[in-house]
Amino acid sequence: MELLECTLAIDDLDSFVADLGAIGETHGTTLQAFDARYVAGPRHLERAVELADRSIERGENVARDRAVEILLYAAGRRQIDRALEMGVGEGENRAVVLADGGDEAAALEDVRKLAAFAGTASTLEAPDGETLQEFFEIPDRERAVTGATLGALVRERVALLEVEK
Repeated sequence: MELLECTLAIDDLDSFVADLGAIGETHGTTLQAFDARYVAGPRHLERAVELADRSIERGENVARDRAVEILLYAAGRRQIDRALEMGVGEGENRAVVLADGGDEAAALEDVRKLAAFAGTASTLEAPDGETLQEFFEIPDRERAVTGATLGALVRERVALLEVEK
């Protein structure tokens, strides 16, 4: 798995998603773009990929597309429409693009060539704690009674998706 932290300026979301799909097909790579505000770091996405792959291997996946299954696990939700909130949208986005499998480096190089690519940026360095707590439904009270980091609590929510099936 490789990650590209960047800024995206997306005029047409459907066209951008189609471009990611075409790049992925060319390089045998799964690509998924996330709004960086909802990502608790690289380990969050690594865990989502692991669990999505396990779900696919067992035939328990909800989505037909691996990229969407990864999005579901990253969001800790089984409903695609609710998980899409974690994806990028039209306009300017602080983003992270995940590439997994195939020629990841070449795929991310092609992502850099897209019109929507506005430049590299450190988007995972300082997670948005308030957004993460709200999106993953982690109350202040829970954070106060545990020594776990916010990232660990988010990864727990991702793992709980397996239990809640």
